[in-house]
Amino acid sequence: MIVLGLGRFGTAVARSLVHLGHEVLAVDGQAEIVQKHASDFTHVVTADTTDTEALRQIGADQFDVAVVGIGTDIEASVLTVLGLLDLEVKEVWAKATSGKHAAILERVGATHVIRPESQMGKRVAHLVTGTMTDFIEFDDGFAIARTRAPECTADRTLTESNVRQKYGVTVVGVKTRGEDFTYAQADTYVQSGDELIVSGPTPKVEIYCALG
Repeated sequence: MIVLGLGRFGTAVARSLVHLGHEVLAVDGQAEIVQKHASDFTHVVTADTTDTEALRQIGADQFDVAVVGIGTDIEASVLTVLGLLDLEVKEVWAKATSGKHAAILERVGATHVIRPESQMGKRVAHLVTGTMTDFIEFDDGFAIARTRAPECTADRTLTESNVRQKYGVTVVGVKTRGEDFTYAQADTYVQSGDELIVSGPTPKVEIYCALG
């Protein structure tokens, strides 16, 4: 994979990709930053990422997935995304620092737009004010949460509690203390104190988890 922009976000993504076993081409426009990370990633190069020909020369067109971690310079962020799209990179993930920045990236064609601060803020808010122990929201208003089994679901099977019809969410998995995680089936029995993995439209997930 290729990661362009080695600020805090881009560096964290690149390091995580390496940890997961992926080869990473890390790119930044500042030579001192590239030198700093010379031994951290598979390949590290200095290049003007706003220049499509420069992207071609470093082989960006050979990658199916690119992550653009440029946040502070909106023009550079947008031009980098456009260059990658011109090179027909299939998936372009781009960091946005504001709603306006995100809207521009979406309009120019970025496959996925990420707002790390905003998304983390929402996640923390859900964790500290409710019964959720984890929460992930996707761009299309869909969410996945881990939560304690609400009383309306406990001590009965999922068919008996009728969660999907009553609350519009799907229980994906169940974790009972001391036992392995199991994928949920209609006849899965949920005990009081079990942890559930729940998915569905964000508002419905929030309402269901608040019942716990």
